[in-house]
Amino acid sequence: MIQQAIFLFIGTTEIVFILFIVIMVFGADKIPEIARGMGKGMRMLKDASNDIKTEISKTATKQGIDTDLTKNIGEEINKVKDDLEDFTGSVKRKF
Repeated sequence: MIQQAIFLFIGTTEIVFILFIVIMVFGADKIPEIARGMGKGMRMLKDASNDIKTEISKTATKQGIDTDLTKNIGEEINKVKDDLEDFTGSVKRKF
């Protein structure tokens, strides 16, 4: 979460302020309920996207489409991304 906050240019004081506003608006007793609901919603979204991916893969396999090509491309993209992160790690500026 801290990494995302840095990425979005949100500082610690802004996060604390936002949390304070959330507590004031919803109340301390409602926050766990809201978090649970958001977690369930995110889980349902993830499950739905996995179901769609599975159906697409099954259909592609039934139609005789080679899905290994896309897996290989994904692996290559991840390798390039890791190499780029290693390279930029020493070059990144600290704000």
